[in-house]
Amino acid sequence: MRNPPILSANATPNPTSVSSSTPVQEKTRAPLRAEPSIFDACQIGVVLRTVVFVEAVVAIATLFVVSTPGEWLVQAATVTGGALPATLMWLVAACGLKKPLRRLPKQWQYAAGAVLGALAALYGCGLLRLTGVLAHAPWLASGLTGALFAGLVMAAMVLRARGQTPAATTARLEELQSRIRPHFLFNTLNSAIALVREEPAKAETMLEDLAELFRQALADPGESGTLADEIALAERYLAIEQVRFGDRLRIRWDLDAAASSARLPPLLLQPLVENAIKHGVEPSPEGAKLRIRTERRGAMVVIEVVNSLPPLRWADQPLPRGHGIALANVRDRLRLLHDMQMQFSAGMDQKNYRVRIAIPAES
Repeated sequence: MRNPPILSANATPNPTSVSSSTPVQEKTRAPLRAEPSIFDACQIGVVLRTVVFVEAVVAIATLFVVSTPGEWLVQAATVTGGALPATLMWLVAACGLKKPLRRLPKQWQYAAGAVLGALAALYGCGLLRLTGVLAHAPWLASGLTGALFAGLVMAAMVLRARGQTPAATTARLEELQSRIRPHFLFNTLNSAIALVREEPAKAETMLEDLAELFRQALADPGESGTLADEIALAERYLAIEQVRFGDRLRIRWDLDAAASSARLPPLLLQPLVENAIKHGVEPSPEGAKLRIRTERRGAMVVIEVVNSLPPLRWADQPLPRGHGIALANVRDRLRLLHDMQMQFSAGMDQKNYRVRIAIPAES
């Protein structure tokens, strides 16, 4: 017999002390108020956007000092010879010093970033001076420009980091509405009641799985969890649905242990599994097949959720299709965590519906 997950979690505090103690309430809500990172320059997406931004400014600025397209190309290439190394130097420095600089107050972090930007710009200006491109190096203008560009990039990274908090909160509310639906709760309780007399051990296991699902869904969301945690939660959900559907639900697990440490937003895999049950198993009297596959391919981890579809799906009068809210939610949350390093696709594959996710194996 397993220990009920809720009872094995953190000890329940005294109701009186919880209601009268503001610090306890603040502590439980801390994950929702994580400070945005000013130096989140280690991601490929941030690097690409910064380089494109700098090159776009260079291309536009050089238009003011040329009169022909040929002169513009020469002038833009010349300025790029200093601007691009300076930009990459700042990004490398910001990424390498991310942890120590994060311990400083916010004002000092911005100041340090601006100083790094000025030094990087002076480095780029020095390169142009050493190569003979510039007869007179504009040191002051270069330093101020580098500090300005660094401030703009840091502001953009802070805005992006702050955008994750309301998006995660909204996503969590959508998950609670779509995942803990009344009919799912009632069906589970009815199945447990039917098993209480004949198979009490199975009924107890079913209720424990349901309790763990609620505990995970109602907990304060963190930034990410592991793929192994998501698989374990999906197993509990499918164990409940297996009792409900019996032989109509045929599950196949193809799991790669090397992929278990990949990072995912919390409660991301379960809505995909629930969609497969809702659109694959529920409408079909004969049931459906569900396959969950994980595989590590070099530096990437591939996750697939595939379910067969009922015959009515491609008949003259197909069953009503969903609005794609759950899939859009999953895609947006993956993009917030992994940015341009993630891949997401969903659609028909012959007589199956396939959702495919590719994320970095190491974050």
